[in-house]
Amino acid sequence: MCGIAGIISLGAYAAPPSREALMRMVGALAHRGPDERGLYRDKRAGLAHARLSVVDLSNGQQPLADAGDTTWIVFNGEIFNYLDLREKLIALGHRFRTHSDTEVIVHAYRAWGEAAFERMNGQWAVAIWDSVAGRLVLSRDRFGICPLHLCEHGGRLYFASEVKAIFAADMNIPRAFDPAGIDQTFTLWTVVPPQGVFQGISELTPGHVRIYESGTVRERAFWKPCYPEISDPRCGEFTGSLDDAVDDVRGALEAATALRIVQADVPVGCYLSGGLDSSLVAALGRRYAGERFQTFSLRFADAEYDETRFQRLVAGATGSEHHEVVVSRSDIAEIFPEVINHTERPILRTAPAPLFLLSRLVREHGIKVVLTGEGADEMFAGYDLFREGKVRRFWGRQPASTRRSRLLERLYPYLSRSPVHQQAMARQFFGRDIQAYDTPGFAHDTRWRTTSAIKRLFSADMRAETERRNAVPELIARLPAEFSRWGSLAQDQYIEIQTLMSGYLLSSQGDRMLMAHSVEGRFPFLDDELVTLANSLPAAYKLRVLNEKHVLKRVAEPIVPSEIVARKKQPYRAPNALCFVADDAPAYVREALSETALREANVFDPKSVTRLLDKCRARASDGDLSNSDNMALVGVLSTQLLHQQFVASRPGGVRLGELSVDVEREHREEVLA
Repeated sequence: MCGIAGIISLGAYAAPPSREALMRMVGALAHRGPDERGLYRDKRAGLAHARLSVVDLSNGQQPLADAGDTTWIVFNGEIFNYLDLREKLIALGHRFRTHSDTEVIVHAYRAWGEAAFERMNGQWAVAIWDSVAGRLVLSRDRFGICPLHLCEHGGRLYFASEVKAIFAADMNIPRAFDPAGIDQTFTLWTVVPPQGVFQGISELTPGHVRIYESGTVRERAFWKPCYPEISDPRCGEFTGSLDDAVDDVRGALEAATALRIVQADVPVGCYLSGGLDSSLVAALGRRYAGERFQTFSLRFADAEYDETRFQRLVAGATGSEHHEVVVSRSDIAEIFPEVINHTERPILRTAPAPLFLLSRLVREHGIKVVLTGEGADEMFAGYDLFREGKVRRFWGRQPASTRRSRLLERLYPYLSRSPVHQQAMARQFFGRDIQAYDTPGFAHDTRWRTTSAIKRLFSADMRAETERRNAVPELIARLPAEFSRWGSLAQDQYIEIQTLMSGYLLSSQGDRMLMAHSVEGRFPFLDDELVTLANSLPAAYKLRVLNEKHVLKRVAEPIVPSEIVARKKQPYRAPNALCFVADDAPAYVREALSETALREANVFDPKSVTRLLDKCRARASDGDLSNSDNMALVGVLSTQLLHQQFVASRPGGVRLGELSVDVEREHREEVLA
């Protein structure tokens, strides 16, 4: 993947985009594209690109234009079905100068307009500038794998893969947190596009296309997920047997994995966590990777989080060349400021930090592209949240039942402080509002309540701002009309995908940690055809009683070690608050959490944060920190670091480098007498 940026003059009398501003933007994105960078500039538009060369290494430079040099594109991502699209376009009379997927997008837009994006199977953030029509077209893939931020300021539109590039373009762009973005983060774990963390900077919503033309802006969804409807499950529901589903899922996953390996002109590696999803991808990927297949794993110094035995089991079974990095609490603490500089948003878990180190390991071994198992849990109902929702709905139909509530004991077996270990507390916690089992967001409300408890630490000003908002009702109000006609599992999956997967897993843990070291992630489980198939499956094929990802386990049985298939689900986790409360914690922790820094940011109340910090330090020796305290300390620290890096300070110099593409066009306006 790459980094893209641009400036468009929205007003008729605005000055042309500055070459220097574009250079600063592309310089700020150098980590996303270290191989080449280029600029295009005319009277109204400027486009910038930092390239990570993966496809058509010698001819894929950007910005790239059509044959008439009138339609220009900057593109971040990969279109995995671009060869099929290319053949269709050749049949329509189009002629190509390169073998890149970028040029296919340009021709597809010329041939099919906005409908071109509906035909694309891949991951992308793209900007297309029609210099004749004065039209800018922006598009983002279905799940938001590739980021795209927007800002209107001073009569111009700024867009970029990362916020830091927008701030680098113009020092006069205001820098402040958006209370709505803070409220969403400390409720839903993430902002939900178009909402952003910073005032005046939004995100293009995944699966959408936005067009700027003649002083107007219009936006529409080119894709939205579809699930079978309760009233007529025959409409859109998979009608085959479970065995048929196993065969079809296996075939779709094989095709998706193969595409993501063969559509690259560089070697492709694979992340290996030791769980079912990455093991399945690794087993399939080995078939298409050629003689040398490299896998990469995280190990933890803390035994509670370590999965080394399972990782090595799969690596041995696939015959891969396996690499590991061992991560300690001090490692996480040391790199955390750099991690936040890349997430560009507060986070409530340290989990992105070890992945930052893992992507560095990948790059050190000369790999630019890795496959991962992200998306499997969302598409095939792998999380405890889905099981919890099913148990609580079952209990909610008979709230007085003590037998039904005992099913809670089958949840969260991997947590040392599991919320179900104490029955009385579990009944109270999970039984709250149990009668509302048929309302939207029911399965997520326990997580949202727990996260929202962090708001007790807000400053008076931030509390006043956020009390005027409520992230949950706003999210529920934006659910599609057909949501109420879906089954409960489909509803839970949809909300999980729109919130945690898109905004956190694919962003803070995904793209941002990968691209910090110029590594592209590819996600077979988010393949368009596989997603469509997964969404059509009956709920019982995915969540069979309380057996998660049932159909996927059946797919894995012939090719993944049986010990992996049979093991209980254990999500990826890392040490959290304990990383920052040791006696030898880095100095920045004390500085960021000082009364002076807290008052300057004015997001959190200094006295409340001090009490939290003292509590965490007192309990550090026995590791007895609650889930709430872990999230709170990480959330506060990450927000404070974000304020230091993006609000309180201005960026230093950015690495500009040489341009591989440098195009300027002067367009003269015709004056009619």
